[in-house]
Amino acid sequence: MTNLSQLPLCGVNVIDFGQHIAGPAVAMILGDLGATVIHIDPPAGPLWDSPANAVLNRNKQCLRLDLKSPEGLRLARQMIAKADIVIENFRPGVMKKLGLDFSELRREHPQLITLSIPGFATNDELRSQWRATEAIIASASGVFTDMGQNRVLMGINPSFSPLPLASAYGTMLAVSAVVLALQSRQRTGMGDEIEVPLASAVMEGLSYNSIKIDGYPARYKTLREKEIERRRAENLPMNLSYEDLQEYLDPFYRTYECADGRKFYAVCPSHRSHAKRCLQAMGLYEEMLAAGLPKVEDPYLPFAQWEGDASLGVYPLPAHWAKVISARMKEVFLTKTAAQWEKIFGEGQFPGAPHRSTQEWLHDEHANTAGLVVDVTDHQYGLMKQPGAIAWLEDSAELMLSPLSRREVSIEEALATLSEGTREELPVANQPCSKGWLDGVRILDLTNVIAGPHSTSFLGRFGADVVKLDPTKPNYDPWNTVVFGMSSARGKQSVLVDLNQEEGREVFDRLVKSVDVIVMNAPDRQLAPLGLDEASLKAVNPEVIFCQLDCFGGPRRGPRTDYLGYDDLIQATTGIMLRFGGGMQTPEEHAHVGTIDVMCGFAAALGVATALYQKSRTGKVSRARTSLAALGNLVQVPFCYDYSGRAPFDEPAGREVLGYSDLSRFYRTADGWLYLDADSADLGRLDAVQGLNGLAAAGDHAAFLSAALAKVAGETWQRRLQEAGVAAAVPDNIDNLRNRYSRPADNYPGTDNGSYSFSVYADHPSGRCVTQLDPFAIRPRHAAIRSLSPAEKFGASTRSVLGELGYSESEVDALMTRSVIGDSWSQEYLPS
Repeated sequence: MTNLSQLPLCGVNVIDFGQHIAGPAVAMILGDLGATVIHIDPPAGPLWDSPANAVLNRNKQCLRLDLKSPEGLRLARQMIAKADIVIENFRPGVMKKLGLDFSELRREHPQLITLSIPGFATNDELRSQWRATEAIIASASGVFTDMGQNRVLMGINPSFSPLPLASAYGTMLAVSAVVLALQSRQRTGMGDEIEVPLASAVMEGLSYNSIKIDGYPARYKTLREKEIERRRAENLPMNLSYEDLQEYLDPFYRTYECADGRKFYAVCPSHRSHAKRCLQAMGLYEEMLAAGLPKVEDPYLPFAQWEGDASLGVYPLPAHWAKVISARMKEVFLTKTAAQWEKIFGEGQFPGAPHRSTQEWLHDEHANTAGLVVDVTDHQYGLMKQPGAIAWLEDSAELMLSPLSRREVSIEEALATLSEGTREELPVANQPCSKGWLDGVRILDLTNVIAGPHSTSFLGRFGADVVKLDPTKPNYDPWNTVVFGMSSARGKQSVLVDLNQEEGREVFDRLVKSVDVIVMNAPDRQLAPLGLDEASLKAVNPEVIFCQLDCFGGPRRGPRTDYLGYDDLIQATTGIMLRFGGGMQTPEEHAHVGTIDVMCGFAAALGVATALYQKSRTGKVSRARTSLAALGNLVQVPFCYDYSGRAPFDEPAGREVLGYSDLSRFYRTADGWLYLDADSADLGRLDAVQGLNGLAAAGDHAAFLSAALAKVAGETWQRRLQEAGVAAAVPDNIDNLRNRYSRPADNYPGTDNGSYSFSVYADHPSGRCVTQLDPFAIRPRHAAIRSLSPAEKFGASTRSVLGELGYSESEVDALMTRSVIGDSWSQEYLPS
């Protein structure tokens, strides 16, 4: 019997009223981390009949309760009185109507943390009472419209995807918020009442898609973006075939066929060494130099000052070089199998991975050895392959590798379980204060690209002070650092230090001594040379919490733990790209920038919050971890499981799919499209809607709906159907949402502005007008959410931070002269 008392959330009691995905998934993650979870279904059982419930309700005790009866309500209140956290994900007001008013419950129990995850925000006047299914939230939030450059060029708009992005982002935002509130409660004795609307959550997931930079320099536009602009300017159709589209992809950011017929995804476009290593390993580097491939020493210069028109490690390459390099790489890839190339890329330290299906991933050697996939013996389905932990602490990760099956219990058993152990003594709760959950916490950010930097910027909204440390000579091109950084570097101070010099290490050590948390995204083998292994850090600051993100890491080491990788490779290796594209012959990257990256950033924040909570309770300092691969599982949770006798992996796939069924899919209307999300139980309601009379008796529902819906405008159908209690939404797009819900930046986080909220920074430090999504999806009633300052120029705070560390002005000047530190990578904020 494993000692589950060593898990960090042991002793935390959770009541989970959640249904479908987001609520149960939050409780699942809390249970994985050691919390005691009681899951409550309505009398007829779960509202969603899916084998995924075996995953979402593992480690839980499950019971059925009728909250509409006085006795059921009394018993629910009895359990809540013994709880630390209560979770629900219904429409705003539903729990209150049932007699469980969270504000009232918290007046009785000020230490209680309540979490609501509605589809749309309570303060969204238009949509708060909509029937908000996954597809409806996605449709209303622009997820299905202009879905990536590929789909735009192929003329497929809207595009359907079965990935539950809103629930996945909402899960990670909500679970990190709950644990952040939990660790804050250790100091204040005060819980909180938290709302995380799924529509707002999915917008945060799409924050890299929704930013608008006025005067965006042409050098950062891909071949696909330029082709889209050309076709629009010349009024040409968007009709590229899948095969033609491949020739618009960068050679270091595309799929190739291997000797065994399996496809392989290479992703090494903008690191100063990855593309070179790739060409060297393929025997093409010298050949390309001989062909005249230029090398630009400083890609941060304005493009007009470059000594050539291209450079390895700078994305995107111009069309003629992309064509030459791709042609040769295609030939060389055909000489080895995908497995051989995977080893060459992984051991050569440049990113690439074979395409796999989700089922292949669930049985993959690395996934199972590393604990990214675990075996669970479910009482209904028997031995199952299930996703592993989402985030973990290294010293207790082993205990998370054997989750228990969900278990049906009586109310008496549940109450007895909640009464076990001694309740922790908390400080006496004072009046709620307006501080953030992380006020006073200092974080050193050593990360790059999206997932890591996004995690620390996210933590900044709760009051943490973040110092971002980068090398004096950047490893990545400005597309990767500055363009992405406009989103991920918000609310941070930027410092440039050369850690390869002894004096740079001294600066680093002073920083390490001054902080509470360090976040780094790198595989294990990179840590020791940087002095970031556990022994080195403890020698400098034994109290510091370290959080590590990587691509393929799990609770245990596996064959590919040290391989480099990005979001895109997890999409390839876990089956997302095969599903989105429709099969092995047509894999396609899921449309959104940071599809998994952003979720992984939230998972890192969860790891930090969990480590802080454990430290405050026990004094124990742990290393928190997560990985892109772990989040690749979560975003596929409706179908990321396998067992003997499982139905085929036949969820909707490919470019032509319009939805799940005749009653749940896109239909054309008189002026565009509508997503109808109904099932056979809705036929009576649908038949009563004006214009749909006779549907129930029709033999061909799709034909009937196609004819009927085409006669009336989408907005009219949306109103009629939602008023009838049927889920439906016109697909909006991000440009519309940004235009409609933007305001001049006002130092407020946007939590009062409904489901969507953007700020316009007319005086952005870049010198451009920039419109960005607000940090608004997590809405505590008591804790403050900080409005994040715009991302400053890299290196802008080097002098001030060193001053805070005790360096004099003359010492800083001397360090600057010796290039130990820097205050800029370029003359321009965003190199033109």
